[in-house]
Amino acid sequence: MTRVLSAVAWPYANGPRHIGHVAGFGVPSDVFSRYMRMAGHDVLMVSGSDEHGTPILVLADKAGEKPLDTINRNHEVIARELADLGCSYDLYTRTSTGNHYEVVQELFRVCKANGYFVEQGQSVALEPETGRTLPDRYIEGTCPICKYAEARGDQCDNCGNQLDPADLIEPRSKVTGATPEFVETQHWFLDLPALADALSVWLDGREAEGTWRPNVIKFSQNILKEIRPRAMTRDIDWGIPVPGWEDQPTKRFYVWFDAVIGYLSAAIEWARRLGEPDKWREWWNDPEALSYYFMGKDNIVFHSQIWPAELLAYNGQGARGGEPGRFGTLNLPTEVVSSEFLTMGDQQFSSSRGHVLYVRDVLERYGPDPLRYFICAAGPETSDAAFTWADFVTRNNSEIVAGWGNLVNRTATMIAKNFGEIPPCHELEQVDEDVLAAVRAGFESVGDLLRHHKVRAATAEAMRIVGEVNKYLTVTEPYKMKDESQRQRLETVLHVAAQCVSDCNTLLAPFMPHAANRVHLVLGGKGDFVPMPRIEVVDELDVDNGAGSPSYPVITGDYSDTPAWEPRPVVPGTPVAKPTPVFTKLDPAVVEEEIARLGG
Repeated sequence: MTRVLSAVAWPYANGPRHIGHVAGFGVPSDVFSRYMRMAGHDVLMVSGSDEHGTPILVLADKAGEKPLDTINRNHEVIARELADLGCSYDLYTRTSTGNHYEVVQELFRVCKANGYFVEQGQSVALEPETGRTLPDRYIEGTCPICKYAEARGDQCDNCGNQLDPADLIEPRSKVTGATPEFVETQHWFLDLPALADALSVWLDGREAEGTWRPNVIKFSQNILKEIRPRAMTRDIDWGIPVPGWEDQPTKRFYVWFDAVIGYLSAAIEWARRLGEPDKWREWWNDPEALSYYFMGKDNIVFHSQIWPAELLAYNGQGARGGEPGRFGTLNLPTEVVSSEFLTMGDQQFSSSRGHVLYVRDVLERYGPDPLRYFICAAGPETSDAAFTWADFVTRNNSEIVAGWGNLVNRTATMIAKNFGEIPPCHELEQVDEDVLAAVRAGFESVGDLLRHHKVRAATAEAMRIVGEVNKYLTVTEPYKMKDESQRQRLETVLHVAAQCVSDCNTLLAPFMPHAANRVHLVLGGKGDFVPMPRIEVVDELDVDNGAGSPSYPVITGDYSDTPAWEPRPVVPGTPVAKPTPVFTKLDPAVVEEEIARLGG
């Protein structure tokens, strides 16, 4: 058994999630976490809502409310979306908790004491109308390096280089369109050059292992070439106060400094709520523990440079040395699992332009299974991928319904009609042995792909095996075995079919957990086959930060009854009733209806 940390990107609490978001972090992390639990590993899956920064202030101003009202509403919306999608978090929390504030401030104090924070002036961009700091991503302009016209203030998505807002040619505010006002103010900078050698050694080690996706490791190594100190504080009155600057209430931590620390603070909060306050250390201090970070490609720099640099600084492992604080020596990421972008046809998702498809809308109209399956089978794993309604409907109807759903339905229908229970197994013929062996082999082939984050290939392999079982029924023709002399052979074939369906259900459970529970019931099972997450309203552990709420919803769950990643012998005599379809075939008219709903 290995301890595995699934560190899932923190959705920004500026509104509901669209399907491009969950294609990058939500579904891939859950598929991996569910598989690893089934494979016998001790998984801790954590995340939460990222709730600080200027964009929250902008939203609150527009709504005429306090930032706390905005994040309370959006946090609950996002948590319920992710829970309904089936994301099996041990804890999905938020960054406005007292626990998170304390952990962030502890990391800053120790990194600073170790010499990795330097105070210096910086030219910062202010919104002329409000005087507030404009976050880097709220400033656009022309990249000074590649001349891309829509570069952001922190990074150019075209050439991948890190930028400062002042570097941009003809910068403009994304809030008002006005030219930002640049002023000199004092800030704390993370001294990345003092950590560059340690970061390089760490990344080179990851490259030597050959486990990272090539695009991620190469990008991460390339950004080291232009490394420089980076400001980790902002001129803003919404965020975590900076220790030592208590007399400056408009100085707060940069949202990206505090958000990545959330992986640690969420683990600590989980342990505290469990009543074992040091249990988080099993995933963070044990060098044998593994940690995987899931996100979209626009967040690579924060997970392969900023967060590892913070960890190295806290551990005292940079050029200036130092000693770790009370959290001890913290593990660096084992792998940064970054996905590319899911696009809406040939365009990127954009809430501001109305070019968006929200998770909640898809869940309410079609349920979680078709969406999860589409992301698994056709998602943006190593290259951008396009979502189209035509592809969504086709995959649902031809792969889920006609492939897997048909196998479940025809097997259960024949068993219910002929026996009313799973029949016994008699002497096996070669065709029976072959199909059983093909399904058993899937536990190794599908599992190996999932272990290495190859979800698309794993989905295809699992569905290939489903196809083999459908072929078995076509070849053996149990529906033609009507004579009493064929009774034993019919029992054997349908027993083998039931065993194959049961094992295929295990193989497909990480991809479609909701469906796995329904298939389990079709074959006479009781209760849930795989555990599901739940929403639970909890009381704030630390209420002295002045920002959080006295209570808030979290996603959590008890996953101790997760089934093993192995065949489970079906039991003769288990009652099987005539089934209702596990999946719903979609009318092709859905395509035009959904296109019309989006305004064409």
